[in-house]
Amino acid sequence: MNRAPRVLTLAGVGLACLSLAACSQSGTTAAAGDYPTKPIELVVGYEAGGPTDIGARMLAKELEDELDATITVVNKPAANSQVAYTALTQAKPDGYTIAATTFPSAIMTVLDESRGASYERDSFAPVALQVVDPTAVAVAPDSDIKTPKDLVEAAKAEPGKLRATTTGVASNEHFALASLKEVSGAELAPVHFADGSTAATTAFLGGNTEVLLTNVSDLQPLADSGKVRIVGVMDAERAESLPDVPTFKESGYDVEISSSRGYAFPAGTPDEVVDEMSTAIGEIMEDPAFQKKMTDAGLAPSYLDAEEYSAYWDETEKTFGDLFPLVKADS
Repeated sequence: MNRAPRVLTLAGVGLACLSLAACSQSGTTAAAGDYPTKPIELVVGYEAGGPTDIGARMLAKELEDELDATITVVNKPAANSQVAYTALTQAKPDGYTIAATTFPSAIMTVLDESRGASYERDSFAPVALQVVDPTAVAVAPDSDIKTPKDLVEAAKAEPGKLRATTTGVASNEHFALASLKEVSGAELAPVHFADGSTAATTAFLGGNTEVLLTNVSDLQPLADSGKVRIVGVMDAERAESLPDVPTFKESGYDVEISSSRGYAFPAGTPDEVVDEMSTAIGEIMEDPAFQKKMTDAGLAPSYLDAEEYSAYWDETEKTFGDLFPLVKADS
């Protein structure tokens, strides 16, 4: 069984660059036309210092040069980015408000009607994908749990005793726990931190949970500093940055869950503005030096242009829609 969302890795960048090359050959430049003529606000729905914020600030700095504009990152960390998406979709669609859009939050805040979101899928104008980041599982360095099998056996021995962090109901970590339970019978108790991975990590390091679920980009620096032991990665293949850490799949548990991060304008933004921003992001993403900066920060670069990102959004929405009953039953 493979219920994981389509995962775009560096290999996917090559495919994306085909369209990027086409853009470049068209002669379009980021500074062409009348856009932008004033500062741009980039809304991030999580706290400063988390992976979404880090990637957004990294890109914003480069976009300022690419577009010859001032870009201000504004953090609105609440309700698993729902506050940020509400602000974006209610903004004037003139190209001067853009937001980081993460999956599954941008999708699940719409699909989960109990959240009462004021926006829907068509309220967004997708611009570009920047990152796909697999979910991984970590424990304390002195834990007896060393492998995915150890984790499953411990959770099955005492169902619901092991507490595991998520970044909110119907987050990728919540989907990961529900999927692991379905394929293995391992029952971990989710503890939700809707403001993002920073709060979840703080709680784990403070001894308030036994298991930390978050993205590879979050865990790598913690592992490097000896603060966590990474048990396994929920991806089809081992992470390039964690070659010694097994996947759950190779351990016999077919769970593949990733979060992805891109950008969107509010619906109604002129196509030429969307294309200009998408192309500018693509040109930055094509730069090997920028790719290295991202990789060094634990961020897996994976560019899709506006049209491709829109299609990816629709595809991922279907995948998480199929998984939604699992987390709904576990909420």
